[in-house]
Amino acid sequence: MSWIEKYDVVIGLEVHAQLATNTKLFCGDSTVFGAEPNTHVSPITLGHPGTLPKTNRKAVNYAIRMGLACSCEIEKDNYFARKNYFYPDLPKGYQISQHTTPICKGGVVRIKTDDGSFRNVQLNRIHLEEDAGKSIHDLDDLYTCIDLNRAGTPLIEIVTEPDIFSAEEAYQYVTEIRKLVRWLGICDGNMEEGSLRCDANISLKPKGSNKLGTRVEVKNVNSIRNVKKAIEFEVERLAAILDAGKSVQQQTRSFDASNDTTFAIRDKEEANDYRYFPDPDLAPFHLTETFINNIAAELPVLPNELQEKYQKELGLSPYDAHQLSEELATSNYFNSVTELTDNYKAAANWILGPIRQWLHEHHLSIEELTLVPEKLVELLKLVDTGKVNFSVCSSKIMPLLIQNSNSTALAIAESLNLLQVSDTSELEKWIQEVITKMPDKVTEYQKGKKGLIGLFVGEVKKLSKGKADPKIVTDLLEKALQK
Repeated sequence: MSWIEKYDVVIGLEVHAQLATNTKLFCGDSTVFGAEPNTHVSPITLGHPGTLPKTNRKAVNYAIRMGLACSCEIEKDNYFARKNYFYPDLPKGYQISQHTTPICKGGVVRIKTDDGSFRNVQLNRIHLEEDAGKSIHDLDDLYTCIDLNRAGTPLIEIVTEPDIFSAEEAYQYVTEIRKLVRWLGICDGNMEEGSLRCDANISLKPKGSNKLGTRVEVKNVNSIRNVKKAIEFEVERLAAILDAGKSVQQQTRSFDASNDTTFAIRDKEEANDYRYFPDPDLAPFHLTETFINNIAAELPVLPNELQEKYQKELGLSPYDAHQLSEELATSNYFNSVTELTDNYKAAANWILGPIRQWLHEHHLSIEELTLVPEKLVELLKLVDTGKVNFSVCSSKIMPLLIQNSNSTALAIAESLNLLQVSDTSELEKWIQEVITKMPDKVTEYQKGKKGLIGLFVGEVKKLSKGKADPKIVTDLLEKALQK
């Protein structure tokens, strides 16, 4: 019997997102990534005695943005606490965090489940805290190197309830979190640079039991794929322990990406081990209803709402709606195009097809695209009116229009002699030439192999150098082949 038949998997995730502020949570030190080690530091970052921190207003704003996007209750009366533990990359000997008053309470994040349906993962809280520095173990054989540039960078920690039930659901959840923080503009979501990190709490319980099993925590997993791999490994490991009749030890573990395994790093601390108490150097802060409402008014339409709109109002498929709402810039571009044309499906096809491919090939984002919506609509009209077919328009005209935005799609088509021929007399000449050249295929078609019509259309297209209107050609061919 496999573990799937014997155990239920229960997972809670803690995602740390570095907020995209210019300065740290409690001082004016820069948060720019990639600077020389220990250059973005000051007496406050270094925890010197007598220094006084001051709360970064924008970090509070960003935390509220995330909370509102996740339907959280915003706590109006807030204070910071000291979380006491010693690490070499934590100069003060404590971390400033929130404990009893997280700025955002409850909330949900919608994910796609294993069976393809959607459900809401319940959040416990989102709270503000400062990041620690970075310990680097592979630069010196004898010593650990410390870089304190990251120390004090503002974070939000997004904590779920134990409401995730498979590695795949965890993968979907972290994917949604990354999309959401990028959409809101509060974090770049770059897991490789550490601006988004995930801790996974994993436990197994007997199938159908209401009592949660002993959990283990895998810390600081730095890619969405590795979150899934770490959980899959831990589930197998925990199941083997339980199958052997042993007890699971609560501990903190780390993920080894070189072999997709985890290893123990310490026994798990409990909350009381941190000895939380209110930070005496930071004044509590009160959020007014007006302040919260002003932030809510600035929020963009969220991805889930856009997907529903694209499907219900614009008639797009679930796939197209999902793809168009993956990034805010893509959605904004599509929305601008839909203000100029009602051919929504064609607009989606262009953006998700040739435009996306062109951007990928040139290593550009859609924000850097010089093809403004008005020019894309020109391309749509060329195809819609039958003047140029889609393939020629996307491969030959679009790149030139991107390079020369002062030109027009029609002017480029005319200059390259690409306008489709719809004159039936000229088309019939090409059709007759193709039919005469392929008598065997004509016979096969007339005996029932109707799929050969594509071959004939292709030959006419070659003969016309792409200028023959394929729709008219198909109609004329079908009539000619019946004779």
